Amino acid sequence: MPISIPVIDMIEIGAGGGSIASVDALDQIRIGPHSAGSEPGPAAYSLGGQDATVTDANLQLGRLHPDTFGATDIDLSPRLASEALRRSVGDRLGLDPDMAAVGVAEVVDENMANAARAHAVENGKDMGGYTMIAFGGGAPLHAARLMDKLGLDELIVPAGAGVGSAIGFLVAPFSYEAVRSFYTTTLEFDVAGSNAVLDSLTDEAMSFVRQGTSAPVTIERQVSMRYAGQGWEIPVTLDAESAFDDFAAELLSSKFTKAYEGFFGRAIDDLAIETVSWSVRVSSIVPSPERITLSTARSSMIDARSARDSYDSVAGVRVDTAVLDRDDLVPGAAIAGPAIIAEEQTTTVIGSHHVCTMQADGALLVTRTVHSVSGTGSTSIGCLTPDGRIEGGE
Repeated sequence: MPISIPVIDMIEIGAGGGSIASVDALDQIRIGPHSAGSEPGPAAYSLGGQDATVTDANLQLGRLHPDTFGATDIDLSPRLASEALRRSVGDRLGLDPDMAAVGVAEVVDENMANAARAHAVENGKDMGGYTMIAFGGGAPLHAARLMDKLGLDELIVPAGAGVGSAIGFLVAPFSYEAVRSFYTTTLEFDVAGSNAVLDSLTDEAMSFVRQGTSAPVTIERQVSMRYAGQGWEIPVTLDAESAFDDFAAELLSSKFTKAYEGFFGRAIDDLAIETVSWSVRVSSIVPSPERITLSTARSSMIDARSARDSYDSVAGVRVDTAVLDRDDLVPGAAIAGPAIIAEEQTTTVIGSHHVCTMQADGALLVTRTVHSVSGTGSTSIGCLTPDGRIEGGE
């Protein structure tokens, strides 16, 4: 039975660190959808995993290192990762572990890039001018490569990116959304029934929020509406607390028509309009964070205290790569790639044609020094639109 509930528009693909790499009947490398999970996890975890995963490929390519992996209870084994890559991919395709890892990394990056392209095309978006935002444990490992593939010029890796979802949960408003189905039409609008549903939903949401906070709140009310005969509804925002009266049908018709034109460019005349579901969201008021302006001003270029051999996707060879600790960077500090910036929850990989600049709020801004697109046509990638909104898929 189809049901309509408010959701966030997302795309999900099998591209986490535990996603298993395999070779199909056409001798093509496939990533996912099966995952090694956290137990036994990638072969490199030394917990019994036998299948090669994205994490094993990143370790083989030098992007991860046992000393900076961050998980105190897991000792990464380069030997086990190499054996798994040879067993799962290399033997089938006649590749050594290094080239098998390159194949795995490129396929998973292309999967994510294709998902972003499809999302943009389906929503009529031009990705030019967008800024990529990478959060989650795995995204900073791959985001710079995705930036190249998608032709983007800027990438932001926020502070605490590896635990970004947890941080978001902690700073988000305390809120509750109550949703209920209630059918009526603008031709025979049920004023009393609609008011009763909204009052009940408001009481339900307010009661829940007041259990957790006494802070001032905002109330948002919506109704999902459609033309009679349509199978898809659009959300229509209602006034915060006003009750419906005898003019409610005319008011809702006007709001729906305006919203419909905003979505589809034109309205449809002489069709009845139906309400399908109603929702009330009560949220505590949280002060807006200070707005930060991205800056490429560089107070100093940072020289790494250590380096290691890692694979650079643009050069197509292993190169001597600077290794830095993110905690050592100060606002204005700049790093020219190739470089690896390690922290407890994640690792940011910067290509040979990228420059990374630490921002005032601790975020990393990665920019490209060239503008050609390279490559073929629980990781999260978002995009910051030119007007400051965040869009994205997972």
